[in-house]
Amino acid sequence: MRKRLRVAAAGTAAATLLIAGCAGGDGGDGQGAAVNRGSLSGRVEGSGATFPGPLFDRWTAHYTGRVETAARVDYRAVGSGGGIEQFLAGTVDFGSSERPLGPGELDIAADVRGCAAVQFPVVFGAVALVLNDDELDGMVLTAEVIAGIYDGRITRYDDPAVAALNPGLDLPAEPIVPVRRGDGSGTTYVFSHYLTTEVPFWAERYAEGTDLDWHESTLDGEGNEGVAATVRERPGGLGYVNQSFALADELATARVVNEDGTPVAPTLEATTAASEEAEIPDDFQFAIDDIGGEGYPITGANWIFAYTCGYDDATAALLRDFWTWTLTDATADRHAAELGYAPMGRELKARVVEEIGRVGESD
Repeated sequence: MRKRLRVAAAGTAAATLLIAGCAGGDGGDGQGAAVNRGSLSGRVEGSGATFPGPLFDRWTAHYTGRVETAARVDYRAVGSGGGIEQFLAGTVDFGSSERPLGPGELDIAADVRGCAAVQFPVVFGAVALVLNDDELDGMVLTAEVIAGIYDGRITRYDDPAVAALNPGLDLPAEPIVPVRRGDGSGTTYVFSHYLTTEVPFWAERYAEGTDLDWHESTLDGEGNEGVAATVRERPGGLGYVNQSFALADELATARVVNEDGTPVAPTLEATTAASEEAEIPDDFQFAIDDIGGEGYPITGANWIFAYTCGYDDATAALLRDFWTWTLTDATADRHAAELGYAPMGRELKARVVEEIGRVGESD
């Protein structure tokens, strides 16, 4: 039976007041009570998921161009696996991934740095199934069919399993060319986690992770950009990418049947509906599973990793302010919506802002 989970409604009064001060109608320049605007300087470096790459590019450009012009925030979209590796190695100031750090990784982080790591979600997003053929836009897929395609069991668009889901669609008698990520990827984690929770044979053979031992029939692409490009260039191509890349490349997308049996397209509204079913614990380790209603079923979050120590004062202040700004500024939310990401609700933001305050607190 599907479990209905809701976002926990917690948060301190102080964090709520901070949001009220920072997210007012200032036209997006981030004026608020957190810092004196124009007082921050220095540079922070981060790396990780390509999933939020377009949004992080937009956020950093606006923040350093209009909010704190003496500051620099650099982010390299190297994939979630690389982001986790570089964060744990201490070569970046912050990391990013589509899955939270597990207990073992948090232990490694504490050993490397000598203090606890901090991790918090900043945005929700959908993983879209994109198609080479515009005539197939809106075709219906289930978790079982998607798993069958990536396992080499379903090889043609006119396969009976696909045809049964799409009785009104003229399916081409051509091979399906499944495309997947060739690098360690949080997008792969969200995609494979979904299939693992829904399809028993997938859980047994492939399980979930940022990189898998893929079937030999699949082609690989580097980053969301590489998958989107390969799908666009290869007749019969089908791949999974962050929703923003599907929008940017104007690719056809499939509707995916959710837990209530409803075929849902990867829209912002459907992503928001899915995110609202997530129960967010105090440690911010969660997954978005068993999505029904109007929710799109392949939905995930992006986490940021930082430390409670080891930064100089300027770096710690910049990290805290930048990530607080992304969550509390109206323009930051508008950027997210324009690119197809779902901003978090006000009460969850208050909890996350409180957690961001722990960055560098032990210095």
